[in-house]
Amino acid sequence: MYVPKHFAADDEAVHELLTHHGAADLVTMTPDGLVATMLPFVYDRSRNVLLGHLARNNDHWRQPAIGEALVITRGPAAYVSPAWYASKREHGRVVPTWNYVTAHVYGTLTVHDDPAWVADVVRRLSDHHEAGRAEPWSVDDAPEKFVVGQLRAIVGVELAISRIEAKVKLSQNRPDADIDGVIDGLRADGDEESASAVARHRSR
Repeated sequence: MYVPKHFAADDEAVHELLTHHGAADLVTMTPDGLVATMLPFVYDRSRNVLLGHLARNNDHWRQPAIGEALVITRGPAAYVSPAWYASKREHGRVVPTWNYVTAHVYGTLTVHDDPAWVADVVRRLSDHHEAGRAEPWSVDDAPEKFVVGQLRAIVGVELAISRIEAKVKLSQNRPDADIDGVIDGLRADGDEESASAVARHRSR
């Protein structure tokens, strides 16, 4: 990944992204070529792994990964209009860009065709994404027989992380007045998540 110095992600930003990403792309090289699947992962920082699951009917898990697997995670992302920059009014030498947060996570992929292992991951994923809701759903809310049937339909995957390349491109290279304009513009567009991310990273 191309990462200019001013867009390099520190450990805190990487941890934040891996902990709070929505879903990610699992990419592996197989004997039949590249294969990709989008799925949610839960990050186990103590073990330095990403944990998830695939549909049993998805052939991706049956195809052996050649070399490292890659998981591409994403945080806030948004189009940035040059009309938001104070610099536009000063000299006009501005162009559109795209702000984003991403990490390319590499490692060894292991498949777990084990209902107990998968059940633990399903609970961890559900508890993570339901946290903070007024009435969080739990796996225990569903009938046990139904849950057992659902678990038979999926298999687990575990990525043992070997290296991470991360980038936080949030207008840090722009003058303060331009950054103010980006924050205001994103908020006017209703993208509070991206606006807050720009504000958070401007002083790092």
